[in-house]
Parts: sequence; structure tokens; C-alpha cells
Amino acid sequence: MPAHHHLPDSSSHTRIERWGSVALCLALSTCALSPVQPGMTRDDVAARLGSPTRVVPLASGTRLQYAVGQQAYMIDLNAAGRVTQSRQVLNALDFSRIEIGKWTRQDVEREFGPPAYVDRVAAWPGDIMNYRWREFEDLLFWVYLDQNNVVQRTGQGLDLSRDPPPDRNN
Repeated sequence: MPAHHHLPDSSSHTRIERWGSVALCLALSTCALSPVQPGMTRDDVAARLGSPTRVVPLASGTRLQYAVGQQAYMIDLNAAGRVTQSRQVLNALDFSRIEIGKWTRQDVEREFGPPAYVDRVAAWPGDIMNYRWREFEDLLFWVYLDQNNVVQRTGQGLDLSRDPPPDRNN
């Protein structure tokens, strides 16, 4: 007897495609359907995204930071309170902008938002800021600060904390 496969009806299939498109659009933030567009007011942004994780003053206006999980969106507003740009910054290209020996903790947090967590280890004299991000797999980006909160090195590696525990029956 042939197996019968249940295929979703066209309305649920369309709904899945639509939500997939919305999720992709949100992840890319440059899509024409992005929830935040240049020219929007700060109140428009808050109505769509809620309260920001942080509000950071900039020379040209204000930055609203929305940091959630492996993504951090920086939404820049001009002095009139209108969006000039919106971008997701937890990615290799943006991390490569960090200048060793020049950037401070304040610079890093202004550009990337708060870290997922901060470590201290005996072999390093300062804090190690940990950012979770995703590029084909779960990753960590480390920013090593000296005792004066100046970046001395960076690195990246797999975020193994998200792996399931090993199977103990093998």
C-alpha cells in the first residue's frame, strides 16, 4: 500500500513563505520591507521595536541599540530625531573595524552594544568581552581589554555552549 504524505494546503504554505520572507528581511535589515526605514521618527521606531537595549549619544545625534541573542541592530538618528541608518553589526565585516591599541571598551560598546557576557581569566590582565553571533554556525567574538579598557586583541571561535550535551551512551 503506498504511503500517503500530507501536504500543507496552499494557505499554510503561503503563510510559511511569507513569515520566512519577513524573518529574512528582518535579519538583513536592508530590505525594502525592513521595519526601520530612513526618515522614521524615534517614536515610529519605538512603536515597531519597543524600547531599545541602550541609547547612546553620538556627535551627529543618537544611536538606539537593539541587542538580542546573536544580533545587534544600531539605529542612528540625526539631531532632529529621524533615522539616518539601521544595520545589524554582529558580523565579520563590522568586527574587522575594531582598531587594536586604539579602541576602548566605550568604543566597542558604542559600535556593537553590550556584550553577551564578560569573562576574566588568570592569563589575561583585563576583561574579555564576549559577543555571540552567527555566520553559518554559532560563534563567539572575543574582545580582550587591558587594565585601562583599551582593546589589545580580538579573536573568534565556535560557541560550544549552544551544543547539546554529548551522548553518554556511545
